[in-house]
Amino acid sequence: MLCQNCGKNEATTHIRRVVNGDTTQMHLCADCAQHLGYGDMFSGFGLNLDDFFGGFLGDTVQKLASPVETRCQKCGNTFGDIVRSGKVGCSECYKTFYDKLLPSIQRIHGRIKHNGKQVSAVESTVIHAKEIQENPIEQLKKELADAIEKQEFEQAAVIRDKIKELESE
Repeated sequence: MLCQNCGKNEATTHIRRVVNGDTTQMHLCADCAQHLGYGDMFSGFGLNLDDFFGGFLGDTVQKLASPVETRCQKCGNTFGDIVRSGKVGCSECYKTFYDKLLPSIQRIHGRIKHNGKQVSAVESTVIHAKEIQENPIEQLKKELADAIEKQEFEQAAVIRDKIKELESE
């Protein structure tokens, strides 16, 4: 979505105002938001998010400073803008500044590759089949605890009944 003020850059700031029951929305790019006074919404709360997140990137900018600053083609941010604000402008910034952001992301997250939370369907089926063959009651108890933790009580009841059935045999 383009900025409603300048019509040139990608809108990264979204403002909703309610006055006497009338709601208005504005979608602004970072420059227009700063110019219109919406640049630092969290000032005055005693927590400076710019310093907090910018601290993760601060030493990286000195190591990787270049004479010509590269700009993100989607939002127009430079790496210096990201360091100063502590915020990545858009998803394209991760691709544009990958080499510069990688050390900071590694420092923050502690590892290079994100594996995600879900195992592929084939691996899940193979793992699940092996675990059931080894000890079905123990596996079902783990599934029961997991279902309770996720507050899936209907599924937990079904698993509980399976455990009772296996234990009675």
